[in-house]
Amino acid sequence: MDDGRSLIDLKGVTKTYKMGEQYVHALAGLDLQVRRNEYAAIMGPSGSGKSTLMNVIGCLDSPTSGDYILNGSNVSELTDNELAAIRNKEIGFVFQTFNLLARVNCLQNVELPLIYAGIRKSRRREMAEEALAAVGLADRMDHKPNELSGGQRQRVAVARALVNRPSIILADEPTGNLDTKTGMEIMGLFEELCQKGNTLLVVTHEEEIARHARRIIRLRDGLIESDEHVREPALAAVFAGPESE
Repeated sequence: MDDGRSLIDLKGVTKTYKMGEQYVHALAGLDLQVRRNEYAAIMGPSGSGKSTLMNVIGCLDSPTSGDYILNGSNVSELTDNELAAIRNKEIGFVFQTFNLLARVNCLQNVELPLIYAGIRKSRRREMAEEALAAVGLADRMDHKPNELSGGQRQRVAVARALVNRPSIILADEPTGNLDTKTGMEIMGLFEELCQKGNTLLVVTHEEEIARHARRIIRLRDGLIESDEHVREPALAAVFAGPESE
């Protein structure tokens, strides 16, 4: 599968944790490639390794053994500081709980990764405004998170993930705290991002959410149980505008 377009390449990756006197093998020699501009869902039962895989791909944790090549760089043996730099440059995170700062407005929340990246203030504001406009929140930039609906808060989180123009958007249960209608709107937004050429990995336990992706990777016991490419989803649910509430 490696044709030079692979963005993520895991080779024989293991992750072992010591729990008291026991060793837990969360990943058991896993191989995985994700190409640029792919939209993939990662599924699996509790204990299958999907959270560990997300942490490794997101450079939140390092493999016990094996190689992880991200955008041409072997990140398997980087220091914590080097991993933090890679995370900020290459990966945009979207979490179930939004992880927004309550005391600052949307624009300031979205600017955070740019501050860590050392972008000058005027450019930070410009980039954050562009990201918020891209998710349909151009008219909510000065609002604080508690002045927004759940779906709008998740849009802010998506804008923050996008603002640094990362190689990957990694979403962990992105609709888990949303009602069905709002969840479908967020998945429609992901569809738009996919069509614009972004690479998306969505970790979910919901089959309906996974079916929005182009590829579904199922884990069991720390290995890939199945890896299927699914048909193009219907575009009826594509994001059509910001929420009215």
